[in-house]
Amino acid sequence: MAPLCGNCCTGSISPRPLERRPLPPSPIFMFSHPHRHSILFLTAASMVLALASTVVAWVLVQLIGVITSIAFYHKISWGLVSPSHHQLGALVIFLPVIGGLIVGVMARYGSPAIRGHGIPEAMEQILLNRSRIPPKITILKPLSAAISIGTGGPFGAEGPIIATGGALGSLIGQIFSTTAGERKTLLAAGAAAGMTAIFGTPISAVLLAIELLLFEFNARSVVPVSLACATAAAARIWFFGHGAVFAMPAVGTQTPGVLFAFVVLGAVMGLAATAVSRAVYWVEERFEHLPIHWMWWPAIGAVAVGAIGYIAPRTMGVGYDNIEDIISNRLPLQIVAWLCGMKFISWAISLGSGTSGGTLAPLLTIGSGIGVLLAAGFNHLVPGLSIPLELAGVVGMAAMFAGASHALLASVVFAFETTWQPDTLPALLAGGTAAFLVSHMLARHSIMTEKIARRGVSVPNSYEPDPLLHVTVATVMETDIQTVPGDLKIEELARKIGSNDPRVSRRQASLVLDSDGALLGVITRGDVIRAVETAPEGSTVLDASSRRLIVVHPDETLHAALEKMLRHDIGRLPVVERNAPQKAIGYLGRAHLLAARSARIQEETVQEPGFWSRKEQEVLAGKGA
Repeated sequence: MAPLCGNCCTGSISPRPLERRPLPPSPIFMFSHPHRHSILFLTAASMVLALASTVVAWVLVQLIGVITSIAFYHKISWGLVSPSHHQLGALVIFLPVIGGLIVGVMARYGSPAIRGHGIPEAMEQILLNRSRIPPKITILKPLSAAISIGTGGPFGAEGPIIATGGALGSLIGQIFSTTAGERKTLLAAGAAAGMTAIFGTPISAVLLAIELLLFEFNARSVVPVSLACATAAAARIWFFGHGAVFAMPAVGTQTPGVLFAFVVLGAVMGLAATAVSRAVYWVEERFEHLPIHWMWWPAIGAVAVGAIGYIAPRTMGVGYDNIEDIISNRLPLQIVAWLCGMKFISWAISLGSGTSGGTLAPLLTIGSGIGVLLAAGFNHLVPGLSIPLELAGVVGMAAMFAGASHALLASVVFAFETTWQPDTLPALLAGGTAAFLVSHMLARHSIMTEKIARRGVSVPNSYEPDPLLHVTVATVMETDIQTVPGDLKIEELARKIGSNDPRVSRRQASLVLDSDGALLGVITRGDVIRAVETAPEGSTVLDASSRRLIVVHPDETLHAALEKMLRHDIGRLPVVERNAPQKAIGYLGRAHLLAARSARIQEETVQEPGFWSRKEQEVLAGKGA
């Protein structure tokens, strides 16, 4: 028997009719195995997951409230409470240190994965660990965050619940038999549901999942995530009530001059967002140079949190009330400036120390404050300009969110959903886009991706359609097929290849046909060499070829063809008609797949001459003539 081809075919070489392969499954029901779960399972699981994430969010908020009440007021009280009204005096400095010590011990002996602010860690698990998050994170992350925030940490509850929701989704994906792609969808659904449960922002949560976790837009991912967020939004009403998270006075329609001013304001916010992101990681680098174990870093960072909290009590805790006060213009400008500056220092040091916390609430506080201050400055410097400070606060928090996270659409919609002010949308889009543009030009990575990028991980920063999903085999296949008759002696074929006969030497493989032109198999140069060395004298090409073929049809996509190549470890596919499975009409190899990708790259990179360039060339050509 001749050896099997290790390059382009699989299966037995015994004579048999061509095996016709079934069509690939519909993209909506992407089974990698008949018993794997479809989009229907992902959707049902995501909706159940959303309910669980909402319950966890409620429990986390209550736990933060209980710890805050015990630590600052020596009583038990449910629900979020601001620690800024405490009567502890200088003793308040030690509360964050105690919390930092507990978090450090939990990270050291529980799981180091509880450190950080949630989203970067979820992204890292998606990119490096096939969306597998250890189950214990679902307990340790919210508990450590509650201790950190409840003892005065300057974080919001959203980061930990996003991480916990993602961990719950990953856990479901590990309990059931799923693919890595399906686990990623469940992880994103849990994370987005957690964000919705805290802020009541289902649309923004879907966009955030697409921009920071999924980096794709298809039915398998978007449908489960969207319905998870819708479920979480409905369940949130039972647990948290109904209404805008950040209530503010109504904002009317703005003049063109004010909208243009928000473009300038957004550009400045982009600079501020870049500076904030770099400052956080600069602080983190300083901690990494400390000559002590990282378990002690949260307690060291908490010293600054306590000291700043002593002189600026509003900087401690989640600070959602601070955001509402700023965008409602209830605070004097001096207080806003003091609060933003102190909040930034406290948060940057604490987050850089590696404690368990989040980024979104501090960014919103800092951004809304800077927005109000910039608007007040513009109104003072530009005669006739009257930017509403309330609107400037909303645009500022959206612009800071967009600039720091590089999640433009999520940040714009988030500001609208948390305030329920439809007239803010033009200003939000103007300021958020300007901030995103500036920060994107200044920094390749965002505050969410910088940490994992420094570890050598390539982080996607955009998503685009795969050209292989939209190009059919018929578009790129080679129709001038290299064929050999099955009854040709193997020695004769070897001689033709050695003499560079163009009929058999253009490709590494040839299709084997019978006298009627029916496809029998495929033979490669490797098959020929092995047959010459080991096959009995007088062996034919058919004897040495591989005859259990993997084929592709002309109306299939290149993506489906690539899947077949990868699944069966082959490098080329015969193209056959569906209604005539033994009639070869083409040949598809790796080079054809690369050609389709190359065409897409040329569309994005090759600049075509415009109208004036063509006219200039015509004039120069006429003068030369």
